[in-house]
Amino acid sequence: MKIIKNISIILFLLVANNMFAQVKFEAKVSKQKLGVNERLRIDFEMNQDGDNFVPPNFEDFTVVGGPNTSLMNSYANGVKTYQKTYSYFLAPKKKGKFTIKQATIEIDGEVYKTFPVTITVTAAVDKPNGQPDASDIASDKIHLVAEVSNSSPYLNEPTTVVYKLYVSRDVGISSNWREKQTPRYNDFWSQNIEIKGLNIQRGEYKGEDYRYVVLRKTVLYPQKTGKLKLEPLVLDVTVEVPTGRANIFGQPIMTQVPKTVTAGSRTIDVKPLPEQGKPSDFKGAVGDFSFNVTTSKNQLNATESLQAKIEVSGRGNLKLFELPKLTTPSSLEVYEPEHKENVRTGLGGMQGSISDTYTIVPQYRGKYPVPSISFSYFDLKTESYKRITSDEIIIDVVEGPTAVVNSSENTDENNTKQTVKPSSNAFAFIKTSSNWESVSSEGFFKSTSFWCLLLLPFLAIPLAIVIRRAKDKRDADVVGSRIRKADRLAKKYLSEAKKNLGQKEAFYESLERALHNYLKAKLNIETSDFNKEKIETLLTKKQVESTVVSDFISILESCELARYTPITSVTMQNDYDKAAKTISLIDKQIR
Repeated sequence: MKIIKNISIILFLLVANNMFAQVKFEAKVSKQKLGVNERLRIDFEMNQDGDNFVPPNFEDFTVVGGPNTSLMNSYANGVKTYQKTYSYFLAPKKKGKFTIKQATIEIDGEVYKTFPVTITVTAAVDKPNGQPDASDIASDKIHLVAEVSNSSPYLNEPTTVVYKLYVSRDVGISSNWREKQTPRYNDFWSQNIEIKGLNIQRGEYKGEDYRYVVLRKTVLYPQKTGKLKLEPLVLDVTVEVPTGRANIFGQPIMTQVPKTVTAGSRTIDVKPLPEQGKPSDFKGAVGDFSFNVTTSKNQLNATESLQAKIEVSGRGNLKLFELPKLTTPSSLEVYEPEHKENVRTGLGGMQGSISDTYTIVPQYRGKYPVPSISFSYFDLKTESYKRITSDEIIIDVVEGPTAVVNSSENTDENNTKQTVKPSSNAFAFIKTSSNWESVSSEGFFKSTSFWCLLLLPFLAIPLAIVIRRAKDKRDADVVGSRIRKADRLAKKYLSEAKKNLGQKEAFYESLERALHNYLKAKLNIETSDFNKEKIETLLTKKQVESTVVSDFISILESCELARYTPITSVTMQNDYDKAAKTISLIDKQIR
């Protein structure tokens, strides 16, 4: 009996151990019935760590937050408990009954799936999310504001829009916020001002102390008159709100509330420029300008060249109007101008200079006047039109053929017409002798070309043997072939990443593939073996500097984080340049 009892105990312990070791992977939702204006939280929980987690596509919902990852390890009576959770916050797109499909994960080489979850979405409710207190606090403590520097500008007068996110000291915001709607500035010329980092500043909102960050700065030049509407900037944020409870260390316990904040639409009333006093040659320049017409030299010989430069400098809409044209006498050959812009755009608008440079080549000796040129603009300070006129320039051609002026009516137009004296030898271009060559050619047989073509195949045989041996040796090198193939793929994907600049998802997918194939070529490891620790160890063994290794790891992390965070075109360009530079450094340092 004692033996039977011991066997029973052992069997019980084995069964119990097997039950405790069973893998669990399941989906849990905060509620199965909610209003169309509420938010749903879904958690994918597992009791063992895994790889290649793939969430469902959430086709009937909008992901407003997540994925947020949490990890919990605990020990009780010598038993280890592990729990890892991926959390998403979802907003339903419409009413109805919807099914959230399966999520998958790979644990110990096996793929596990969750059960589908059915959600019922009803009409909007008065108190969404079942947490009116936390939601109300979040609504009162976070505000997105669009500050317009001038709501009633003139046509082509700059105005600045600064978007600020105000957050009360009582709440916080998680880093996974994203732009839900980006404003488009129809009927405006716009320029975004680069913001280097989101610096937290102190300020006031409706008389209360707040923290705020500047998210966007945009300079606008209205191109139409009347009331023009600015589209709002809309953000999806996750607000951390205190619950009123504290943990065992006395720290407040926070709860997360997904929230959509908007800056609201703004209207700018654009005034037309006054008609009274408008010059006939006004081209639309608005601001404060200076005007100059200069030449590189005033005295030269015929067939030499000089440059005439028309330049406008100052502050205003420099990129949005045309410069006056240069007029010259017909005896001066003038080429199309070269346009240059040296313009900086800041919060105050454009400032700098624009210019047209003409190349002029005189044909005959004489003195040629370049008439004065006028430039008109609207001065915002005095709200009146101003005109600047250049001085007349005389171009003195001291040497060259002489042109005879026709005697005709005493008009300015006829005084500028000139004729050339006929040459004494009008037929100098006709040849008086020739070099004739026979059209008959030497026979091909036994010629130099004949013997070369005859011997060429015999000379090519040793070269073909050398090339064939080199090809056989190259084909036999399996490892080298795989490395060369990965090198070609890395170059291919880097070129694809460059083409996809500005398209966040496509760019970072191409960049990540390029980095993986590069490592596969250089370290001779399979993609399935990749993890950051192994990459760092292998590169260190290859005597690559620690700073270069850190840069490479940071680029891989950027590729991972870019899927869930907003990324600007400037950041993408910086990541591309950093990847190219890091690959070059590893090539130089790897042993």
